Amino acid sequence: MTEKNNADFSGRKIFFLYPSVMIQNNIVEGLAQNEFEVYSLNDENKLKKLLKKYPNSIVFANISEGMLGNEWDNWIESIMTDSETAGVDIGIIAYGENANMRQKYTEQMGIRCGYTVMKPDYTVVVRQLISILNMANAKGRRKYIRVLIEKETDITASLPINGNITCGNIKDISTAGFSCLLPNDPELVRNSHFNNIQIRLETQTIKAQGMFFCSRMQGTEKIYVFLFTKSASPELQTGIHKFIRCLLQSKIENELGE
Repeated sequence: MTEKNNADFSGRKIFFLYPSVMIQNNIVEGLAQNEFEVYSLNDENKLKKLLKKYPNSIVFANISEGMLGNEWDNWIESIMTDSETAGVDIGIIAYGENANMRQKYTEQMGIRCGYTVMKPDYTVVVRQLISILNMANAKGRRKYIRVLIEKETDITASLPINGNITCGNIKDISTAGFSCLLPNDPELVRNSHFNNIQIRLETQTIKAQGMFFCSRMQGTEKIYVFLFTKSASPELQTGIHKFIRCLLQSKIENELGE
C-alpha cells in the first residue's frame, strides 16, 4: 500500500515543530483528544528525516521558537522543494498577529495549512486547527486512533467471566474498544455485556463497560474483540487518548534512534 493510499485509509501524521509548553499541553493534547495522530519534536533535522519516511504528513511550525526568521524560511522551503517531502502540508503557528508574516507564508511561500495565531483561549485555536485538518483529510477514513500493543506486559483487561476475574493482555486499543488474548477459551457469546471491565494502561487503571463483539484467529492465537458501550465515561476516553499519544510519541522517537 502506498503512503498516499495508507493515509487515505488510516489518516496522516501531524507533527508540531518546537511546540511551546502551552501548545504541548493544550493544543497537541486537544487534537489528540479529537482522534488526530499528533506528535511533537524539537529538532528540525530529525523531523525532516521522518518526513522523508512519511511524506504525506502535516507539520505545524511554531515560528516563535526554535529558529530565527530566515532559518525558518529556509527550512520550510527545503521541505517544499525536496521531491521526497514535497507532499508534506505545512502550517504556521505564531504568537501575535503579523500581517506581513502571514502574507509571506500563505501567499508568497504558499503553505497549505494556514497561519494560526495563538490566543489565550486555546479552545479557539484547537477548533481552528481541527477545521484546517479536516480540510486536509488528516483522519482519512478512520474514526478512531487505534494502537497496536507489541511487547508491553502491563497493558491488560480484566473481565468477570463465569464468576471469576479473567485477565488478558491487550493487543490493540482505541476509544471504541480493544482486543485481547484470554487464557483458555471462555466461549463467550456474541453481544455479551460486561459492566465491570478493568483496563490497565501501565500506571493507570480505568473502569469500563463493554460488550463482546467477535473473535478472530491471529496465527495460532485467538483474539477477542470488545466494544465499549456508547456511555463510555470521559475518564475512560481521556485516559485512553493520553495513553495512545504517549505510546505513539515513544514509538516515533524510537524510530529516530534506529
